Amino acid sequence: MTKYGCPIREGAVRFPDAEALTFGGRSWTYGALDAEVDHWVAALEARGMGAGHRIALLATNHAACVFLFWALGRLGAVLAPLNARLTRAELAPLVEDVSPSLTLALGALAERLPGAESLESFRSATSSSTARTLDERSARVILLTSGTTGRPKGALLTEGNFRASSRASAANLGAHPAPRWLGTLPLFHVGGLAMLTRTAYEGGCLVLHERFDAESTCRAIDEESVSHASLVATTLERVLDVRAGRRVPETFKLALIGGGPVPVPLLERARAVGLLALQTYGLTEACSQVATERPGDADGRTAGPAVPGTELRIVGGDGEVCGPGQEGDIEVRGPTVMAGYWQRPDATNEALRDGWLRTRDLGVLDSRGRLTVLSRRTDLIVRGGENIYPAEVEAVLANHPSVQESAVVGVRDARWGEVPVAFLAPRAGHERPSDEALESWCRESLAGFKLPTRFLWVDALPRNAMGKLERTVLRKSAES
Repeated sequence: MTKYGCPIREGAVRFPDAEALTFGGRSWTYGALDAEVDHWVAALEARGMGAGHRIALLATNHAACVFLFWALGRLGAVLAPLNARLTRAELAPLVEDVSPSLTLALGALAERLPGAESLESFRSATSSSTARTLDERSARVILLTSGTTGRPKGALLTEGNFRASSRASAANLGAHPAPRWLGTLPLFHVGGLAMLTRTAYEGGCLVLHERFDAESTCRAIDEESVSHASLVATTLERVLDVRAGRRVPETFKLALIGGGPVPVPLLERARAVGLLALQTYGLTEACSQVATERPGDADGRTAGPAVPGTELRIVGGDGEVCGPGQEGDIEVRGPTVMAGYWQRPDATNEALRDGWLRTRDLGVLDSRGRLTVLSRRTDLIVRGGENIYPAEVEAVLANHPSVQESAVVGVRDARWGEVPVAFLAPRAGHERPSDEALESWCRESLAGFKLPTRFLWVDALPRNAMGKLERTVLRKSAES
């Protein structure tokens, strides 16, 4: 089995003066980043961290997140990054699930993670030369998400997953001597981590921003020689609004657009200013990209073919593989597919069958093998690239004293792609609260992006003869 060293250490040997990371007005060469990571390894060793230990992290994008990620790799330890937009109540079950040996948090977020040590001051004054080798099966990250049942699931991604994802992306997008990826996606999402690892494996530079900002993104494209970026439809539109028809420089090669279908007029608007925007379909369990348009063969009408090294198929309800034009469940096989769900053997066995990842998304392949995604999981709502699980929102609403039961569905939205709308059945003998009161109730337990945009009261929720909630009926009602 192939053994891998730390790509930052390798870069420090091969091209020590090449730029590896920028953040907050500072820059690190591979040599400087290698030395910084050594200090973080020493700090982790001083806390007793080593191979197999799990470290939970609550942070927005920060250079320290990069230092920590590569330091954990040198120790063989595993990172469990937590969504910085979640509330204290939402984070608690995720931390309990991963049972970390150490928790770290940026100072501004520390109150949400009791017992967490400060990320900013974690660095050691001494350094360490420890640098374990890893192989394809070495666990690197547990990416936690609340499942449709509300119980957390953590996708376990390996060194082999990240390296295969990097190879596939490079093969699909074309070789670049030293790519400079703009890091606006959060490092607690697979897309952000894919950029972090991809630049290191390819000897490039991660131009890391704390968060997405359209003005800052345009400056990075124009002034910092950024070559690649990953966006969603809403952020692409905001970038184009700022540019106001101004063309991108030749140094900028392309942007991957994920998070759901992208309006063709928006893609055409991007190309009018020289910004090649490629649609992509991916998921956490497959370490980011599964299918992506090819630069020389992109029309914005599909998510493209499977990336090199990945197999993609559509399976019907009878388990038979569908032909071109036939709709069914999207399944994926290849070296980017996760090792499984952390401590969830039943969920793992349900998701992985004979090496195929059952995404539970619906799609169709055309005669050229290009994928069109019809639905990203039956109930899942994708709002501007953020996943919202109806069961989680419904549970919060159902706890309101005036609500007998609730149902949340996604409806089409021009800006966000989809937004959540809540249907509520009243509890007898209780006065119906105002929309403002319901929103305030939800904010106590839910991140802002999960809040319903509307609250619609009905006498009773529609159910079929089997007692199953008819979400399609509710969705049509909300859209009408």
